[in-house]
Amino acid sequence: MEFIYEKKDHIAVMTFNRPQAMNSLGGELTQGLYDSLVDFGNDTNLWVGILTGAGEKAFCAGADLKRTKFSQEEGSASRSIWHTIVRELKIYKPLIAAINGYCLGGGLELALLCDLRIAAEHARFGMPEVTRGISPGGGGTQRLPRLLTWCHAAQLLFMGKHIDAQTAYRMGLVNEVVSKEQLMPRAMEWAGIICDNAPLAVRTIKEAMLNGAEMTLTESLSWEMPLINRVFSTEDFAEGRKAFAERRKPIWRGK
Repeated sequence: MEFIYEKKDHIAVMTFNRPQAMNSLGGELTQGLYDSLVDFGNDTNLWVGILTGAGEKAFCAGADLKRTKFSQEEGSASRSIWHTIVRELKIYKPLIAAINGYCLGGGLELALLCDLRIAAEHARFGMPEVTRGISPGGGGTQRLPRLLTWCHAAQLLFMGKHIDAQTAYRMGLVNEVVSKEQLMPRAMEWAGIICDNAPLAVRTIKEAMLNGAEMTLTESLSWEMPLINRVFSTEDFAEGRKAFAERRKPIWRGK
């Protein structure tokens, strides 16, 4: 099984499971990722997702350029699924990348789809496509300049060289660097902290952030208020007010 999808209470853990091939993309793994993200987005009992890679060597090293067992039709289908994931699929739930080892090319582009990124100390990041005669095709040329300074994005994209976890942290590419032993416990801890909050409110915030990034500030501010009004009508908002008045922890139902 090249992709593992697990549900733990309100948390979904999605794992690239090709450690012998640096968790590189293609075929069953890409299809598994797509299917899991769709299910995660639709399952109302799941509130936070964690994306990681099996083993300690790699989160995901990008496309598997050595894989030769695909037919032309299979390769075309895999590319179509990949483009859907990185260009069309919108997940209005928080995603955390727990990055262990190499995070390169398409792997880094998948990490950029996540909202929070935690890196193990031995993690390495890069966009090596130019060293192989190709250009990034999964949003790296668009998301990196929006996330980092222009010069840091250009450094990664033009040079094709790897950077270490601490450099990624200084650039603002990751939120935190921890030991490899702490990586998944910290990711689960962060997911738990998010799950302590009202899931519909969190989801609304991400929806506002994602769609607002494609608008002018004036447009996004006007669009924000209807989203807030939608949250005011939820059972969770009523529970939050009641729990505050009663000085107790709220019980969220996602309704």
